[in-house]
Amino acid sequence: MNQPPPPPPPPRPPTTVAPGPPGAQIVDRGFQRYEGPRAGVGQAIRSVAWQSIRSTLGLGRPARHKIFPVLAIAIAYIPAIAFVGLSVIVGDILDPNEIADYASYYGFITAAILLFAGLVAPEVLVGDRRNGMLAMYLSTPLHRGTYLVAKAVAVLLTLALVTLGPPLLLLIGYTFENAGPDGLGDWLTVLLRIVVSAFAISGALSAVSMAAASLTDRRAFASIGVVLLALASPAVASALVDGAELSPNWRLIDVFSMPFELVFRIFGEPGNFPELSTVSVVAVNLAWTIGGITVVIWRYSRLVVAR
Repeated sequence: MNQPPPPPPPPRPPTTVAPGPPGAQIVDRGFQRYEGPRAGVGQAIRSVAWQSIRSTLGLGRPARHKIFPVLAIAIAYIPAIAFVGLSVIVGDILDPNEIADYASYYGFITAAILLFAGLVAPEVLVGDRRNGMLAMYLSTPLHRGTYLVAKAVAVLLTLALVTLGPPLLLLIGYTFENAGPDGLGDWLTVLLRIVVSAFAISGALSAVSMAAASLTDRRAFASIGVVLLALASPAVASALVDGAELSPNWRLIDVFSMPFELVFRIFGEPGNFPELSTVSVVAVNLAWTIGGITVVIWRYSRLVVAR
């Protein structure tokens, strides 16, 4: 005998929605495509570079993140301010080049440059791998290559604060005191040499620092590695040349001194190691720069990123 069908379930009470602001209502649920303006890859690179610079300098972050950047910048600019002040006081007695010339100025701020070189790239690169931001960046129009371009721009511009700003301040201060280069042509020549020197130093040290930062997920390890390399390579080069009496060309392994040696050659001066040819000094700086970039590209090409 057939059983009668079960009775239908009782109707559900109507769903109540919490009252919202007058005129507000839920129209739809789900995702919609972004239909606004798209700035493109170039704007993405600029945005990532700017945010990386802000993070490195501690802008928008607690005060403890500003200590090292402010300290390094102060170390870099104080000598320039002092030299300009000295030129004002004894400008009629001493020639500005006897106080501090542009090429040798970097010798007064090596500590600031080393501090920045060991700080900037680890802060820019390591943090993104540790906190998952790298995967988010790669989900945008940026790919690994353009991401690295943005980070390299950030490192270069941040280092320029201590490699370009101080000698530029020195040139402007001497110019206002009528102690700068003679004539517009000489002034522009000195300016060009300062800019080229600053980015020569920043380029080599940025590449080495980024290479170290790409090999570890610890900021401290990367920073210590950069500082140890910068301090150990001059000692090893000096031991090989002065102690073991090997060829002076062994000084080329000094990764920290060679960028500053290149500055002297840019200004047409023999530098601290006149026994080295200018061609070899230029070549070794290019080798360190290209080698560092190669390490970074190799490391990120093999990096597994979970999206």
